[in-house]
Amino acid sequence: MDLFVRVCLVDMYVKVGCLIGALQVFDESPERVKAGSVILWNVLINGCCRGGELGRAVAMFEAMPERSSGSWNVLIHGFLRVGDLGRARRFFDRMPREMKNVVTWTTMISGFSQNEDHDQGLGLFRRMLEEGVRPNDHTIVSALSACASIGALRTGVWIHEYISKNRFRLSRIVGTALVDMYAKCGKIDSASQVFEEVREKNLLTWTVMISGWATNGCSDLALQCFEDMRNSGMQPDDVVFLAILTACSHSGMIKEGLRLFNSMRFDHAIEPNVKHYASMVDLFGRAGQLEEALNFIENIPIKPDFVVWGALFCACRAHKNIEMAELASEKLLQLEPTHPGSYIFLSNIYAAVGRWEDVERVRLKMKSKSIEKPPGWSYIEVDGQVHRFLAGDKTHQRSREIFTKLEELTVRASAEGYNPDTKWVLHNIEEEEKEDALGSHSEKLALAFGIMSTPNGTPIMIVKNLRVCGDCHSLMKYVSMVSGREIILRDIKRFHHFKDGMCTCRNYW
Repeated sequence: MDLFVRVCLVDMYVKVGCLIGALQVFDESPERVKAGSVILWNVLINGCCRGGELGRAVAMFEAMPERSSGSWNVLIHGFLRVGDLGRARRFFDRMPREMKNVVTWTTMISGFSQNEDHDQGLGLFRRMLEEGVRPNDHTIVSALSACASIGALRTGVWIHEYISKNRFRLSRIVGTALVDMYAKCGKIDSASQVFEEVREKNLLTWTVMISGWATNGCSDLALQCFEDMRNSGMQPDDVVFLAILTACSHSGMIKEGLRLFNSMRFDHAIEPNVKHYASMVDLFGRAGQLEEALNFIENIPIKPDFVVWGALFCACRAHKNIEMAELASEKLLQLEPTHPGSYIFLSNIYAAVGRWEDVERVRLKMKSKSIEKPPGWSYIEVDGQVHRFLAGDKTHQRSREIFTKLEELTVRASAEGYNPDTKWVLHNIEEEEKEDALGSHSEKLALAFGIMSTPNGTPIMIVKNLRVCGDCHSLMKYVSMVSGREIILRDIKRFHHFKDGMCTCRNYW
């Protein structure tokens, strides 16, 4: 009958996944015990949430004779865990203001960000500060992570200034989150500066900095950072090697990449996993060594997965090797027959060489299996507000102005030598229609909006969820020249820094 023992029993059943046992102990408890122990209810509500019994969790919550901050926090976290942001927000809004502590706010900010609603997560962070609640390190990290995900540099800088003004210690986790935010917002020099200021660097801190150099096209500095890490006495792990192999892949350092790949096993006793093998295939493929890439796949000691064959396929498309692309596509379809990428890859390469009947055949197969291509979108932050554009998006309140500005930029770029690259349009339509289709890509809309909404000379930062197409890449080079702007584009693979008509990728992407 001891309350402490009873609570521990419920907690034990919850943690081993036996919700029935937890409920039985609770039900057998005398009413006076239930009435006097909020923690007993909280532990069981947490068990219901962890077991997916959210309906039962809500019923228990509503039946509680008394609630603590923990009661609200546990239920809200349960909804966030399953991605039910609406109900999480409703219970948060119902929660008495005096009960909302730093744990509550952090749970909400982190939960919304983890469910890809980064903008609302940042809005909650701002509201938290307005209500006078002081964040802790975990709150700061969650907010910085949201900034990193959508490229919200201005908000990230504001959070950095808040940290400095309020005398937060630059702890390991906060310092690492700042490095990650600046690196993912394209401000790699700022990331490096914060990295130097972090005194207690761990392996994650080094990994984030190496990855930042790599994705921002600074492969030499990524390699130097890797050597500095080793000289500091820090032993690399498989994640660090993945970052440094990415650096080699993005700059065509085949010999260096092979040396590092072999050193994993022979110098550090780290067995490469499928991600490392995919990086090596990407390394060979980007350099046009398709036979070497295929031979490498055939000698992998583990079964190649979707990403490995996808790396080969992307290389085949870039170098227009139809025969090998069809082989890779066949493997992709065997591995994941319902994945849209398997069909899109094949359709893309047929379109690139004008085999429109084959394009149509692949598209019809997708339609018959109800497989849809994921939409392309781009984020841009203007005056602290994040704007999201889809391909062909006309829902923005300034849509007419955006398309007018984009047309103006295209005309100015064309006067300097830009020609729409219509091979990136995957339909057999007339050239004039192809040019119209190219003009609606999400990154172009974000670019036009950014230029018309910010003062001359202000850098433009865009985040895209897919790989940038060749035509958008070409236009941004010319626009950086005619507008005198630096344009920073982060796609799913890497950063492109456009300035004075040049890109840091040197067209090796």
